[in-house]
Parts: sequence; structure tokens; C-alpha cells
Amino acid sequence: MKFELRTKNENYSKSISQFFGLVFLITLIIILGDLAHKLGIISRNHKIEYNCRLLSVEKSKPHFKNLSRLSNLKSKQQIWEFCREVIK
Repeated sequence: MKFELRTKNENYSKSISQFFGLVFLITLIIILGDLAHKLGIISRNHKIEYNCRLLSVEKSKPHFKNLSRLSNLKSKQQIWEFCREVIK
């Protein structure tokens, strides 16, 4: 007859590995979310600069609309002043 003695150490090691796996996953999600947010900001700034340069060459209504949407400015005068600061 064979007797086995089971200890709780197996359960502790399993729960510790699950804990570290969960911490790793949450950290990875936070890092990727932050990266996506920063890339969105860079993309938005690039679009604003590009549209300001287009506006300085060709003063058309679609450029004003794009810049108004990107910068949340409503009047053309505000957009012009904003683009002067961006292009400097």
C-alpha cells in the first residue's frame, strides 16, 4: 500500500505564478494603451501641421474644415493665427 502526502506548496506556487501572469498581462495592456495614445497624438499633430502647410499654399474651404475639426477652432481668424504658430 502506498501513501501520498500532499502539501499546500503546490497550490501556493500555482497561485503565485497566476498572480505574476496577471500582473504581466495588466502591465502589457497599460504599456500598449499608452503607446497607442501617444501615437494618436503624434498623428494628430502631424495632420495639423500638414493641413496648415496646405492652407498656406492653397486657401480652400476643405483645409479650413479639416483644421477646424482637428484643432477645435471655429473662426478662420483663429485658424490663421494657430497655423502661424505651428509653421514657425
